[in-house]
Amino acid sequence: MSSTSQPASPTPLEHRIKAQIRLAGPMSIADYMAIALGDPEHGYYMAREVFGAGGDFVTAPEVSQMFGELIGLWAVDAWLKLGRPDPVRLVELGPGRGTLMADALRAARVRPDFIGAARLHLVETSQRLRARQRQTLAAAPLVPHWHDRAEDVPEGPAIIVANEFFDALPIRQYQRSQGIWRERVVGLDAEGALQIGLGTGVLPVEAVPARLRGAPDGSVLETNAVAAAVMEGLAGRIRRDGGLILAIDYGYRETAIGDSFQAVRAHAPVDPLARPGEADLTAHVDFEALAGAARRAGATVFGPLPQGDFLLRLGLAERAGRLGADKDPATRERITAEVTRLVAAEEMGDLFKAMAVAAPGLVPAPWG
Repeated sequence: MSSTSQPASPTPLEHRIKAQIRLAGPMSIADYMAIALGDPEHGYYMAREVFGAGGDFVTAPEVSQMFGELIGLWAVDAWLKLGRPDPVRLVELGPGRGTLMADALRAARVRPDFIGAARLHLVETSQRLRARQRQTLAAAPLVPHWHDRAEDVPEGPAIIVANEFFDALPIRQYQRSQGIWRERVVGLDAEGALQIGLGTGVLPVEAVPARLRGAPDGSVLETNAVAAAVMEGLAGRIRRDGGLILAIDYGYRETAIGDSFQAVRAHAPVDPLARPGEADLTAHVDFEALAGAARRAGATVFGPLPQGDFLLRLGLAERAGRLGADKDPATRERITAEVTRLVAAEEMGDLFKAMAVAAPGLVPAPWG
């Protein structure tokens, strides 16, 4: 085990996590993430302003209004393909500051009948973020209804958007050691500092994709049972009631070997074990595993496509042209920079991917 240095003044969650480890032994990385992000009092999403230039990271809706506008038009197209159900549940998982939905609903006003049919549901556990979303959406044409869990959204046809939602769900990690996949856990070193080492849990070999079973010792494999369960539940819902899911996140097209557990604070990478509760903890999304969960529930999967391809096929370039028409050079330059940030391979365009999940027989844009 390699030790991780700790700051002189531990955070409240650091005290709590260490006490729990002393009492019950090392905890899974999943449990560590869940506490650090979601603790009701000191969890990262519960106690801090995390989004935008003044926070710790910037998401696509914060980069440009065009991102949310295209998602809004995508939702209208989805509603039309669903046969214009009234009501239809418009759902966002992890809405952040509400920026994406505010932009989406502004664009969706082009179809007043969609606005009339839609019922807005936001899945958000942070009361602080709910207050921010309420403020952002104060002038929106729909009144939000908040839920702690996706399962609490009322039945019926649904259009579900999850942008940078799955990456924050807690993962487990397994490291191959002498041919056995042993779970990596968070424990304490001899000085009482948090560290990652190997625990007693083992991942059955049949749970490892066949192409990865011969990986060399030291290889790390990540699993996310929470993400799979959420996706399977949502996919089962839309298979039963009708609807579409759009998931946009950064991650792997196929399950891959690698340690993607990471932390960001003030727009810079930091040690994931340093100052829990004060940094964003995420891991790359395994789109192959998400797709498998959706298919197990009887839904159809489209993609994933690189975010750049997805947005361009939805008309990002055309929208940028209209937005910049008759504007001053500085504004046009800003719009061009926003497009580059969203679609360039070296920016968000390749690492981020978009995957749609549909009820059988339905083909969403831009696949159909």
